[in-house]
Amino acid sequence: MKGRVDLAGILAVTNQKGGVGKTTTAVNLSACLAEAGQRVLLIDLDPQGNATTGCGVVKREAMPTVYQVLIGQATLAATRLGTSFGFDVLPANRDLAGAEIDLIDIGQREYRLRDALAGILGNYDFIIVDCPPALNMLTVNGLVAAEAVMIPMQCEYYALEGLSDLVATLKKVRAKLNPVLEIEGLLRTMFDPRSTLTQHVSRELEGHFGSKVYRTIIPRNVRLAEAPSYGKPVIAFDRSSKGAQAYLQLAREILERRASIGRIDAVGKARIGSRT
Repeated sequence: MKGRVDLAGILAVTNQKGGVGKTTTAVNLSACLAEAGQRVLLIDLDPQGNATTGCGVVKREAMPTVYQVLIGQATLAATRLGTSFGFDVLPANRDLAGAEIDLIDIGQREYRLRDALAGILGNYDFIIVDCPPALNMLTVNGLVAAEAVMIPMQCEYYALEGLSDLVATLKKVRAKLNPVLEIEGLLRTMFDPRSTLTQHVSRELEGHFGSKVYRTIIPRNVRLAEAPSYGKPVIAFDRSSKGAQAYLQLAREILERRASIGRIDAVGKARIGSRT
């Protein structure tokens, strides 16, 4: 018997600052949760389509995509694709860049993704939404559909300034569009323990956000950076690498957190804890 989350955990991975490991986190967390026995859907909401290619899908050949889902030309159930890594993906390509304009005249445009997900929630334990590095209508759709937000960030000065803006935006979304939205956690990425500034910012985050900061830290790692060019999550590319081990630990931490509040059964918790 596999441990199951009682309802699909819809987790938006977001940060308006680019280059912080957001897509890397979305792809690798999806793969690690799938390996832990969870049913996972990864949604690529970024017109760059990097999450799509990162799990082995050729984005220029993917049709239909999340764009067609958002504008009502395709259903999510008919658009999702299976991957060889145990999870499904809702692909994206450059067509998605036109969604901002096309959604202007569509009613309830902030709720398009949420409504599209309604028919498939029972099929998944986790739905991971890779949001673009901008606070635009695509990101708003991701935040409205989500129950929680994961914020990957580097431990540097400008990251703290951007975090304040993001937290303010999340409060507005919660107040006006999605009252259940909360911050699941802050993930420290590209971490270099030799840097005094990195250590200082890390302590600042822990002091301000407390248990919202994941214990798991994602290090700078060459193999982690190389894996997307092979169309693979890092656990399929080099499982022994520090990056792979960090994301496996992150998946365990997330599942243990949810088990502690009754979101996963005891069998699931024991099974996850026994994985290497």
